[in-house]
Amino acid sequence: MRLVIGRFMAAAALAALSFSPTLHAQEFKFFDRTVQVHGFGSQGYVKTDGNNWLTMNTSDDGSFHMTDVGLNLSSPLIDKLRAGAQVYDHNLGQLGQWHPSLDWAFLDFRAKQWLGFRGGKVKTTVGLFTDTQDLDFLRTFALLPQSVYPIDMRDANIAHSGGDVYGRVPLAQRMGKLDYTVWSGHRNDSMHGGYAYFLQYHGTVENSYGGLQYGGDVRWETPVKGLLLGISRLDEDLIGIGTRAGLPNVEKTKKDFTNQFFGQYIHKNLEIDSEFKRQYRDHILRNGTAEDQGNLHAWYVAGSYRLFKRVSAGSYYSHYTATSTFNKILDTDLPDGHVYDKAITGRVDINRFWNVKVEGHFMDGYALASFPEGFYPQQNQTFASTTNGLVMKTGFNF
Repeated sequence: MRLVIGRFMAAAALAALSFSPTLHAQEFKFFDRTVQVHGFGSQGYVKTDGNNWLTMNTSDDGSFHMTDVGLNLSSPLIDKLRAGAQVYDHNLGQLGQWHPSLDWAFLDFRAKQWLGFRGGKVKTTVGLFTDTQDLDFLRTFALLPQSVYPIDMRDANIAHSGGDVYGRVPLAQRMGKLDYTVWSGHRNDSMHGGYAYFLQYHGTVENSYGGLQYGGDVRWETPVKGLLLGISRLDEDLIGIGTRAGLPNVEKTKKDFTNQFFGQYIHKNLEIDSEFKRQYRDHILRNGTAEDQGNLHAWYVAGSYRLFKRVSAGSYYSHYTATSTFNKILDTDLPDGHVYDKAITGRVDINRFWNVKVEGHFMDGYALASFPEGFYPQQNQTFASTTNGLVMKTGFNF
């Protein structure tokens, strides 16, 4: 382990020395418009006992197969109209596999403070962090609470192809402000993402998976300084087309919805976040010959504190339970019906552009219902009931 840590820090230091002299936002002129260029990248190392995690072989010597990079451009086109786009690539164990994607690309017209329109491939506003999953450098944690923000489902959750209506409405009598977003569009999963990989164990190979997605988000900036409360709703009508045992296979949802309730409190160097998520999915499988009803309940409480100018610490408790009638997982007290995760993190900002995070995870359960949650049978012939994990991650941004 000492050798691994030494190699990790040496690689991180070399990367920082390579990038630091030029790590600042770039700008250039296109006709008379200013175009801003930003980017980020991270490299992680994950070591566990008990079970392999996140499609990586982490329980032996650990794995360095946790890398991502992104580059984005944005520019005001005319008054009240701006455009932006981001290209993203990553490798997470068996996921991503260095297949670049267009993370998001949009036009945004802000007619009034209370009324704006976005169109294109637009970030999905659900809960506190769905639309900011690509801004890892803003957070203390190496991994967001996986009960609500599973990293293996990032590609499916971060954006939709469609349109948003949004705005901010001041409330009377100093009651704060309301931010709202209403959206509709199309979800299109990568075939290198967590759900497609999860299905492979069951003999299904997806060629496409996605469909209609619509919902809304309302968040209240309360009169209490630093306190935010909100609620999100997401409905989906999805279809998967592929093969099973070499024959054509179709699966589709009868009903699929998610409710999410969240709160955040920020005061000086302290941040406290909490969310509750409930997802229900009634899914028709195997060309209509089987059906799965899945129930997911998840919540977390997280806190972080900036101890010094460049040093932060944080911890969270993440609680996840899921049932599946098809997989016959009905008792969430058993290890295959839950993941309870206690995490503790330390972050050091080496400079404005480079950070290093060290995070410990202490997990109970491995959850093998209808929703991917980090533990996959492909990497685990048998499962241990508990898993302890170490995540070390270094990242840069400009």
